[in-house]
Amino acid sequence: MNTLFDYAEACLHRDDIDEKLALTHEATQLVSEGRLSLDPSAPIRPIAEVRFPMRPRLLPPQQMPKRKLTTSEGVAAFFHAIAHVEFIAIYLAWDLLYRFRGLPESFYRDWLRVADEEAQHFALIRDHLRTMGLDYGDLPAHGGLWEHATDTADHLLARLAMVPRCMEARGLDVTPALIEKFLQLGDQRSAAILTRILTDEVGHVELGSIWFKYACVAQGLEPVAQYRQLIEIYYKGGKPKGPFNKELRIIAGFSNAELDWLEQQPQ
Repeated sequence: MNTLFDYAEACLHRDDIDEKLALTHEATQLVSEGRLSLDPSAPIRPIAEVRFPMRPRLLPPQQMPKRKLTTSEGVAAFFHAIAHVEFIAIYLAWDLLYRFRGLPESFYRDWLRVADEEAQHFALIRDHLRTMGLDYGDLPAHGGLWEHATDTADHLLARLAMVPRCMEARGLDVTPALIEKFLQLGDQRSAAILTRILTDEVGHVELGSIWFKYACVAQGLEPVAQYRQLIEIYYKGGKPKGPFNKELRIIAGFSNAELDWLEQQPQ
């Protein structure tokens, strides 16, 4: 493989988990050393050809079993669900840099870093699961996460609005309370893993904000109005429901106008 996009194609179209993690780390190292071309001329395969492992079994969100963090089984199921989110996040970062060409080189370096950090998160959680007697794939998982990519496969602004600035941003809202819950339960290890993930995810959402605004300006569009329009089109249900962590979202590049709109209740 000679270019970053060769690595992206391999990570998106081969389904071996360990190979995907290794290739992600290898590409990150090679790019950091200036030993991997960022030539974007490689062809782009349709998003329908992206391949996933046979396991876990994917279920509609409403069929996912409920989890209680007060039981060991509930904690294991919770972290299996988080492992799946982080695993799909590896795909989402790779697909973003693979599918949208003609942007500054820093765009591709940024989203490669995100892919690498998501791979690190997944490995941390997978190791944690194994201490509980589970591995990724042993339980069913949410089947709807990848829809955000397929729905926005031909629309960069929609992808940035829906993935880092909607799906990942939700983690900024809910993770602090989960960290506090595990601390109250005396589970320092789980709290530490979630804290590491939250710290990185603030940066991922911030990159989404930076590149969303960049692409809006490049197309002569007003970012706040465009964000609102895209969420109303692509978010099933109109827009996300709060409460929102305004402090973390502002750090991650949300404007007060965007937060005011998100917090408005429907008439």
